[in-house]
Amino acid sequence: MLFTFSQATYSSAELESYLLGASEQDCLVLWQDGVLLPLKYPNIFNRLTTTCYALENDLQARNLTEFTRSFAKVRSISFTELVTLTERYTPQMAL
Repeated sequence: MLFTFSQATYSSAELESYLLGASEQDCLVLWQDGVLLPLKYPNIFNRLTTTCYALENDLQARNLTEFTRSFAKVRSISFTELVTLTERYTPQMAL
């Protein structure tokens, strides 16, 4: 399953239920304000067992490019790579 997060307003409990319920076969993509979530909830993101990506353009727009280099659980991706992920993972859930 592909989970996409576009907001940074999730409560800790709500976000934890989505993220920690994801398996190693799932994929998480952070975009728009969702790229702020690892900063807001680092303890949750440190416990992830699934792959997590953040859209490069949204990281750049929020001056967070350096952040992803120091946060091993989140990898920066381009729009082209995002399209590849949407082709690979089904179903998809936008949150």
